[in-house]
Amino acid sequence: MRPRKLKLALLYIAAVVGLVVTTFPYLYMGIQSFSPWDEVDRRILPSKLTLRSYRWLFAGGGAAKPWFRAFLNSCIVAGSSTAAIVFSAALVGYALSWSRFRGRKTIYNLILFQMFYPGIVLLVPTFLLVRWLGLYNTYGGMILPKAFHLWAVFLYTSFFATIPKEIVESARVDGASELRVIFNIVLPMSRSITAVIFLIEFMRRWEELLWDMIVVQDYQKMTLNVLLAMMAKGEYIDFPGPMYAAS
Repeated sequence: MRPRKLKLALLYIAAVVGLVVTTFPYLYMGIQSFSPWDEVDRRILPSKLTLRSYRWLFAGGGAAKPWFRAFLNSCIVAGSSTAAIVFSAALVGYALSWSRFRGRKTIYNLILFQMFYPGIVLLVPTFLLVRWLGLYNTYGGMILPKAFHLWAVFLYTSFFATIPKEIVESARVDGASELRVIFNIVLPMSRSITAVIFLIEFMRRWEELLWDMIVVQDYQKMTLNVLLAMMAKGEYIDFPGPMYAAS
């Protein structure tokens, strides 16, 4: 029993250390965002709490930078892209799992093959296509290129294959259309994987910086990450408190 208790104790200690290491940067940013400007990065715990950094941001950042608008833009872009990914991946995953057509396995293998390519490879052709379509400097230019993700298709395809085929076939026998089978039967049974895909894709899109920085130059349409990157480049280098608050 003693070796087992020692093992559990070591596991708990490792978990606590890992929790402290991963959460400390977020706690530090939160604390510093409420610190007086002359104490930022000089004291871990401020002598007093202040909302000056947040007031500075919501007032326009001293240079007419729409921080609250950028936050809304991030929510709109990340939410729309994620919803489109879930919708499109569910349809493709259902077709690859339950539809029988020539070339189905080839398409699935191509999806697996393309998952090994880094997204940066398609950056230039995607930008040229967006500009040709007239979507440069628009919300559509940020949302549409990110509205489909092969990783989500792979997860849906793998999960749908575990659903008993008798359920889908009985619905078809009863006259249900394919769309009704998807949205009334298959997706309700796939809430767990849908939640996983939504959360991961939302966070991935929320953290996107390079594409949003390239495709949008209008301050009113920029996401929060782009404005944060502009702060770090030097325009706001003397305002670390607002940088923590915006983060």
